[in-house]
Amino acid sequence: MGRSGEAGGGRGLHSPDPLVREAFVMSYDYISYVTARPGTSVPPAPSAAAAALRHAGDELLLKFPIFFRRWPRVFQDVTETSACPMLIAILDEHFAPAPGGRRRELAWSAILSVYVLAGQMALHCQEKGMLGTLPELQECVGMYVERLICPEIRDKGGWSGFVSRFGKKQDLESHVKKVCSWTLLVLTMSIISYFLWKRRVQ
Repeated sequence: MGRSGEAGGGRGLHSPDPLVREAFVMSYDYISYVTARPGTSVPPAPSAAAAALRHAGDELLLKFPIFFRRWPRVFQDVTETSACPMLIAILDEHFAPAPGGRRRELAWSAILSVYVLAGQMALHCQEKGMLGTLPELQECVGMYVERLICPEIRDKGGWSGFVSRFGKKQDLESHVKKVCSWTLLVLTMSIISYFLWKRRVQ
């Protein structure tokens, strides 16, 4: 996990900005969590936001298993060198500015979808034997959140809103019911964006 701070020259997991540091902690922890081998001991989440992310991701996977089974088809052409660029291209499409160049207001469910999508990409790479891709995905997701999402989170007052929305101590089921439609819409748009991106690069 130390690669993040080393690669970023004091950023990443070792950033002096707690907001950015948390974004990387969540990225590293969630991808490690979803790719942990069955039967292995998983350490506790390193922060409240990381715990909320684990919990919310698990809830979505339990409630919408059929939807998540579509991802292997989307990622079928992924290679070790294309995994991160493909993931970022998908994210760029659905976080693109609104018409007129105005930035879209980010819902917490959309931020959740970034990490869940990255987790699905990481699982696919693991299943295909591309284990070297996992640290790169952890890093590139953290950098993406730092660059494009942390400014929005700062305006929202930090990660506490994410914890309040998705933390296990809350009645997550009612929260998921409220936000799952938007989350699924975002993820569906990601699939569509991927195929548009793939068509452009061919």
